[in-house]
Amino acid sequence: MTDPDTRPPDPIRAAGAVVWRGRESAPEVALVHRPKLHDWTFPKGKLRPGEHVVAGALREVAEETGLAVLLGRPLPPVHYLVGGRPKRVDYWTARVAEDARPVAEQEDDEVDEVAWVPVDEAARLLTYEWDAGLLDALVSAPLSTTTLVLVRHALAGSRGEWEGDDDERPIDRDGAAQAAALAGVLPGYLPAELVSSPSRRCVQTLEPYAGRAGLAIRPEPALSESRHDPGTALRLVTGLLAAGRPAAVCSHGKVLPGLMTGVGVGREEARLSKGGFMVLHHVTGRLVAAESHAV
Repeated sequence: MTDPDTRPPDPIRAAGAVVWRGRESAPEVALVHRPKLHDWTFPKGKLRPGEHVVAGALREVAEETGLAVLLGRPLPPVHYLVGGRPKRVDYWTARVAEDARPVAEQEDDEVDEVAWVPVDEAARLLTYEWDAGLLDALVSAPLSTTTLVLVRHALAGSRGEWEGDDDERPIDRDGAAQAAALAGVLPGYLPAELVSSPSRRCVQTLEPYAGRAGLAIRPEPALSESRHDPGTALRLVTGLLAAGRPAAVCSHGKVLPGLMTGVGVGREEARLSKGGFMVLHHVTGRLVAAESHAV
């Protein structure tokens, strides 16, 4: 048994983004100046208790820059010590969301200036070496990507204890909390199309976001367990990728792995916990990056 006093402290979790604009071949990035620390850095901040890391990144960027952004591919997380305690900061590429609700004004009094600068100038201005390293990752792959979010339905009690048609089994209280958390994450990808297995638990998982976004959920029987058609389901997903519009698809733990591997995700990565999601970042159907998250 480990002595509690000898356990390493839990890391401080934070999140942010490298926000870019302009031509992909010569982008400008947003830097923030913090007068208290006399530094230039990227917008980021600590997560609130229970906050999802993606939602935290969106909130911190909005508070420090006044910008609502769309997240692109993930960048390497940054690790360092704060007062002897480890800290991890997760970053994404991001661009201003044209269709998102604008943030009225910068809300963070720790920041007194937001500057848009070319990448070369940013490398000279940034105070911390690890921030400069993010610029290399920023330009190492395409910046303009489209997202397809694959979601496994939220918690829905026990299959064995449900006496009715399994397609009618609803999400439970914990599942409702997961669906609400997902609704706070999906604005970072702004899916314009929502597709789901007709199973009640899948549709309910997307409903909170659909209500916020004013979108309908399109049921597709091929994504269900009871009427699963692997070929039709894969053609549906590849069609969404080829369409070049952000979309979200909700299905089941027995269905999703085949869809993931079918579009190029490795077998070891092709799994999600209930309520979790995978974001596929692609350029006209060509997979650039994939990231998985629990909720």
